[in-house]
Amino acid sequence: MYSEKVMDHFQNPRNVGEIENASGVGTVGNAKCGDIMRMYLDIDDNGIIQEARFKTFGCGAAVATSSMATELVKGKTIQQALEVTNKAVMEALDGLPPVKVHCSLLAEEAIHAALWDYAEKHGIKIEGLQKPKSDIHEGEEEEAEEY
Repeated sequence: MYSEKVMDHFQNPRNVGEIENASGVGTVGNAKCGDIMRMYLDIDDNGIIQEARFKTFGCGAAVATSSMATELVKGKTIQQALEVTNKAVMEALDGLPPVKVHCSLLAEEAIHAALWDYAEKHGIKIEGLQKPKSDIHEGEEEEAEEY
């Protein structure tokens, strides 16, 4: 069962779309469930996120977490945006079912991927930011297949 906030952000997503000439763009996905999330950030000369937009291909929870993530980073500094965790996204949505927690992880990784792109474009290092994975299941051992 989804919370009212999850349903609201799914049915009325905020900040859908692209930002032309975005300061940073990050795309992440989850090969296991097929969700793909792209986050666009417009960051001013003072390192403040002026605008955040997203395009997501996925389930309702993926759309809702994308929408909430953009709301949480707008107006924040780069460092503050880096601190927006999947837990913060879930709390802002009044929770997610356990099988949908990965959607909040995608939202966190999409923010990180967009910040990474921004840092690369500007030749800077953002303290505490690591190169994001394009697939949130990257690095996990594949389950052995039985023939």
